[in-house]
Amino acid sequence: MVPFLPPIAVFDLDGTLADTAGDLIATLNVVLAREGLAPLPLEKARDMIGAGARALIERGFAAAGREVPPERLEELFSLFMVHYGENIRVRTELFPGVKRALLDLEKAGFVLAICTNKVEEHSVKLVEALGVSRRFAANCGRDTFPFFKPDPRHLLMTIERAGGDPRQAVMIGDSKTDIETAKAANIPSIAVPFGYTDVPVEKLGPDIVIDHFDDLFCATMSLLKKRAAA
Repeated sequence: MVPFLPPIAVFDLDGTLADTAGDLIATLNVVLAREGLAPLPLEKARDMIGAGARALIERGFAAAGREVPPERLEELFSLFMVHYGENIRVRTELFPGVKRALLDLEKAGFVLAICTNKVEEHSVKLVEALGVSRRFAANCGRDTFPFFKPDPRHLLMTIERAGGDPRQAVMIGDSKTDIETAKAANIPSIAVPFGYTDVPVEKLGPDIVIDHFDDLFCATMSLLKKRAAA
């Protein structure tokens, strides 16, 4: 007998569930200050987020007109990770409607999970600080498995760890990485337009774009019904 597996909603974290830009850019500015570089305003640096801390540091240096040597990048990366871990929720908040959306999905029988390119330690710490950790059956970061987004195995192994049904799964994210990961895993995707991307998410080919988490439940059910009918 095939065991029952519940439907699952898998979320990216930065720029999807939570607005983490303020704390990430504040940490970047600490790193830049160590190198004698001027801080970047949040509005200018927001779209630099999304490819990991090393890329964020490199982009910060590029904005200042400098390159960072590989060996120095690793030193600054270590500094970034320590400082960010100690200041992970100074300015960070959940986006409006997240808590209600999670509750609505839970009531409908969904299991919930996080699939993020944040390191697992930071992801777990942040979600606990935001008060929603008990909602998620799995919280899988960049270092949880040997693979990370956009490798589809990161998403599929997150679904497996959470005990969800990959045939009834939806990925919710804010970036090209999330959408490409979902496509590669043959899982429909929902994109939010208020996250961190230098290309409008509408142009990246998600199945649905929602403007607010109030619309998440209906969008999720629509995608699963469409998939079941295919």
